[in-house]
Amino acid sequence: MTESKGSEKTQWILDELASLRQAGLFTQIRTLSSPQGAWLVVDGRQVLNFCSNNYLGLANEPRLANAAKSAIDKYGIGPAAVRTIAGTMDLHVELERRLAAFKGVEAAITFQSGFNANLGTIPALVGNEDVIFSDELNHASIIDGCRLSGAKIIRYAHADPGELDRAIQGAQGTGFRRMLVITDGVFSMDGDVAPLNQVYEVSSARGALLMVDDAHGEGVLGRGGRGIVDHFGLHGKVDVEIGTMSKAFGVVGGAICGKQVIVDYLRQRARPFLFSSAVTAADTAACLAAIDLLEASTELVDRMWANTKLFKAEMKKLGFDTGKSETPITPVILGENQIAQQFSRKLFERNIFAMPIVFPTVPKGTARIRVMISASHAASDLEQGLEAFQTVGKELGVI
Repeated sequence: MTESKGSEKTQWILDELASLRQAGLFTQIRTLSSPQGAWLVVDGRQVLNFCSNNYLGLANEPRLANAAKSAIDKYGIGPAAVRTIAGTMDLHVELERRLAAFKGVEAAITFQSGFNANLGTIPALVGNEDVIFSDELNHASIIDGCRLSGAKIIRYAHADPGELDRAIQGAQGTGFRRMLVITDGVFSMDGDVAPLNQVYEVSSARGALLMVDDAHGEGVLGRGGRGIVDHFGLHGKVDVEIGTMSKAFGVVGGAICGKQVIVDYLRQRARPFLFSSAVTAADTAACLAAIDLLEASTELVDRMWANTKLFKAEMKKLGFDTGKSETPITPVILGENQIAQQFSRKLFERNIFAMPIVFPTVPKGTARIRVMISASHAASDLEQGLEAFQTVGKELGVI
């Protein structure tokens, strides 16, 4: 009797999973058994990696690994506490100082992930008496942070400063205490860059706080990978920059960079900072080593951009639709979910690891293979990838 009731309680989950499989939306998670790099061992097979956010190839960089090992020898493995009790090490303080200097801001505060940085920042800055203006294609972590805040959420058309301005004007005088504008810097599914200079002009003119999530811009845009604020020359003008150390930096963790007063406030009110254990010493030390490399040379950033330009140009010559990307994120837009999934499987058979991105992550009819180009790819890697895309594209009638 009890067993029967238990199965009845979860039947809806079984039904939902069956529905996902039938619609071609069930995600099959592949397993890696090698370090990150241009080549991986995935499900026991050596494949060319076109999936990872490892823009600069730092995820298996020996200098980062050695820094992490040395930190373990000195500080141990786990932090054993939240930052505000007994979890703040001198490494954390040094990383925040170095990040602020690298980004050209007054101060920085680090989190366990970029997702946590958004969840901590947005509800701390606004609440149910306030309003958020959010680009309609903002990342899920921004969306969840907005929902947690309890603020009124007004979505504006993607990368459209004119509509943002109209939305703010429409909300003014309606009793909201504070206004916050949020945009991704680089949009993760399409690879396009937010018109942050125009978004700043609108936000500033209307008296709204401005926050940009630069997760895919750090290590990619700006001088030596300093990000979208540097790219547009907006230092001192953007109130909050959200960042991550899990992409171009090759490690893990999140950061908020910006005005000192905001960082000071977040140390008092950002819940993931207050109630979740600190980032490990090993990860923190590896992040510091990544900053050392980025400050010393632009070689990796330059190589990533050279690879990006070559790959995109050749894909367009082959007849693929790569959308409006302006960054190493290269969406190969195929249309229907099933085609994208089939395309990915056939690439894998040819030792190319490139996962499909389907609805609801992207709008219906825009399913794609999202190729992530990095500094770790050799010219021969790109040639092999292009050949496989051409073969599969012709086989499936895409080109």
